[in-house]
Amino acid sequence: MKKIAVILSGCGVYDGSEIYESVLTLLEIAKNGAEYQCMAPNIEQFHVINHLSGDIAENEKRNVLTEAARLARGDIIDLATAKAEDYDALIIPGGFGAAKNLSDFAINGSNCQVNGDVAAFTQAMHKAGKPVGLICITPAISPLLFGNTVKFTLGNDIDTIQTAEAMGGTHINCAVNDIVVDETLKVVTTPAYMLAGSITEAAAGIEKLVKKVLLLA
Repeated sequence: MKKIAVILSGCGVYDGSEIYESVLTLLEIAKNGAEYQCMAPNIEQFHVINHLSGDIAENEKRNVLTEAARLARGDIIDLATAKAEDYDALIIPGGFGAAKNLSDFAINGSNCQVNGDVAAFTQAMHKAGKPVGLICITPAISPLLFGNTVKFTLGNDIDTIQTAEAMGGTHINCAVNDIVVDETLKVVTTPAYMLAGSITEAAAGIEKLVKKVLLLA
């Protein structure tokens, strides 16, 4: 049975992993006869957002791994302990946590950096020839992970596309229900909630992404 690593960035669209994208990813992995292991960096969140009001919770602090454990029903490991040889593929759901916690893309744009544990694990998987799937905003950091030749999608948001392309790589516009596949680098991306207006729209692209990642694994 293929085993898929899933990196989470917290819990909640505005400061962590997008919950629908994460659950849809886990569901699709299981539906296709594979198993998954959730993991997250053991670091403090960039900030905490009140998802009811949309405001920053000024005096509140949360841990990315602890929050991501909510999504994983407690079955989660510290990303720093994960070994690439134990997995057949990697998928990273979206949500602003990918741009605030897994990287600082939301803050520093094209001058951003990727969290060290995220970069080390992702690049170890990539160097071993294993496929990587990136969802929603997460493909924005693909040039930093895979180099200047990577092909990826962020849907059709011009500002985000230009910022990501300033780091390298080639952006390809993509419908919400489709995927962009870099066959050479084994990188698969889909827009999900960069474009989706509903959970069913997000699911359509995520289903294709998971199936393709498993096919390449």
